[in-house]
Amino acid sequence: MGGCQRRGRFRRIHPMATEPSSHYDLIVIGTGPGGEGAAMKAAKCGKRVAAVERYSEVGGGATHWGTIPSKALRRAIYNASILHGSAVYKRLDVSPSFNFADLLQSANHVIDEQVSLRQGFYDRNRVPLIPGHARFVDPHTIEVNTDDAGKKTYTADAFVVAVGSRPWRPPEIDFNHPRIFDSDTLLAMRYTPRDITVYGAGVIGCEYASMLRNMRMDVNLVNTRDQVLSFLDEEIIDALAYHFSQQGIRILQNEQFDRLEPRDDAVILHLKSGKQIKSEIFLWANGRSGNTNDLGLENLDIAPNQRGQIDVNENLQTLQHPHIYAVGDVIGFPSLASASYDQGRFAASHYCGDADYKLVRDIPTGIYTSPEISSLGKTEKQLTEAKTSYEVGKSMFKHLARAQITGQEVGMLKLLFDRTTLELLGIHCFGTNAAEIIHIGQAIMSQPAPHNTINYFVNTTFNYPTMAEAYRVAALNGLDRVS
Repeated sequence: MGGCQRRGRFRRIHPMATEPSSHYDLIVIGTGPGGEGAAMKAAKCGKRVAAVERYSEVGGGATHWGTIPSKALRRAIYNASILHGSAVYKRLDVSPSFNFADLLQSANHVIDEQVSLRQGFYDRNRVPLIPGHARFVDPHTIEVNTDDAGKKTYTADAFVVAVGSRPWRPPEIDFNHPRIFDSDTLLAMRYTPRDITVYGAGVIGCEYASMLRNMRMDVNLVNTRDQVLSFLDEEIIDALAYHFSQQGIRILQNEQFDRLEPRDDAVILHLKSGKQIKSEIFLWANGRSGNTNDLGLENLDIAPNQRGQIDVNENLQTLQHPHIYAVGDVIGFPSLASASYDQGRFAASHYCGDADYKLVRDIPTGIYTSPEISSLGKTEKQLTEAKTSYEVGKSMFKHLARAQITGQEVGMLKLLFDRTTLELLGIHCFGTNAAEIIHIGQAIMSQPAPHNTINYFVNTTFNYPTMAEAYRVAALNGLDRVS
C-alpha cells in the first residue's frame, strides 16, 4: 500500500485473539495519525476502544500514500541527485541513472516498518481492529461492511471520526488516463517522464515540483494565485520562488484551468489566459476533499461542506452530536499529520474528562521542498497589520560554518520579536533541515513570559559548528537593531 499499488482490502490487519465486542465506550473510525492518537489515549484512560479501518493495513493516508512515502521518495531522489553530481563519478566519466519506480521502491521498507510499529500500538493496548467500511446508522450505531464477511453492527457511547482526506478531483478530468495523475496515483507511476506540468502551487504541488526537478525533469508549476505558498512570510516566499527559478522550474502565476487535452504521448493543459502547456504527464495538485462520502452522516443531520469537511467546535465535537468528535484532515486546516495526532489525543482526553490535556494551537508548518521551509507564529505582514512594534533578526546560512562544511549554504533563519519586551513572535526558516531547526525556537516561544525572549539564544551555548548556531547569530543581529 506504499502508493496505490499496495492498497488492498481488509487482508493484513491483525485480528485480536477474541472476536470484537458489539459495544464499546469509544469507536474510532480511521487509523491514521488522528485515529491512532485518539485510540491510544482513550485506551490508556481505561476505556474500551475499537478502531475501524477500511484498508488492509493501519496507518491511513499519512503512512501509505501521503506523508511517509512522499518524504521517503524525496530523500531517495535527494540521495540520487548527490550521487549524480559526485566528483568520483565525474572523474570516471560515469553518469548513474535512477528511474522513478526504483526510487519509489526504496520507500516501501519505510512504510512496512511504520505499519509494523503502528500495528504494535493497537496490539499492546488491546484495541481491536475492525476491518471494513464504517457507516453511521444512528448517533450511537455504525454498520461495518467488509468484502467477505458482509455487514456487522457496532454501538458505542462515543465516536471519533478520523477518516482523512483524498485529492479533490474535478469531474471533467479523466484521472483514468495513464498520463494524468493526482498526488495519490503519482506514487504508482512505473516510468520516468521527461517533463511534467503540476497544476496547483500549494504545499503538495510545490513539494512534488521540487523533488521531480531534482530528478532532472522539466517542471511547469501552475499557480492560481499571484504567489506560491502565500500564507508564508513574504521574504520566505520570495526566497523559494527565486530558488525554484534558479533550479529551472517554470512558474506560471495567476493562471486558471480551462481544460485538459490528453493524447497518447502527452497531455496539453489549456489555461483561461489562452496559454497551452504540453508535457509528458500532468499532475493535479489543487485541493483535497474529506473522506465523508458514504459515511452515513445524513443519518446524523451532519452536512459536510463542499470539500467534504465536517464542522466542529473548539473541543472538536460535531455541532449536532457532542459525543461524536472529528479530527484530522476531515475537519480541514491545518491538515498536518502532526496536528491530526494532537487533535486525536485531545478529543479522546476531552471524552475521558482529562481537563489537563490542552490542544496545541501554535503548530509549526513543515514544507518539504528542497530546501525545506518551516514556520511558526506571526509573519511580518500579520504583525504590520496588527500594528505591533516588532524587529527582525536574521542569520544567512551561507555564513554558518556548518553550512559551509556540508555545502548546504542556501537558506536563512528569521526571528520576529517585540522591540520592547524582546518576546519571540515568529520563526521562519528556509534551508536544509528547516523542519528540524524550527523546534529549538518553538521550545522557547512556548515558554511563559519573561522566558520567551530572544535573550535565551544569546545567553546559551550552542555546539559549534551546528546549524542551531543560526539562532544565536539571528538573535544578535536583531538585538543590534534595537540597541
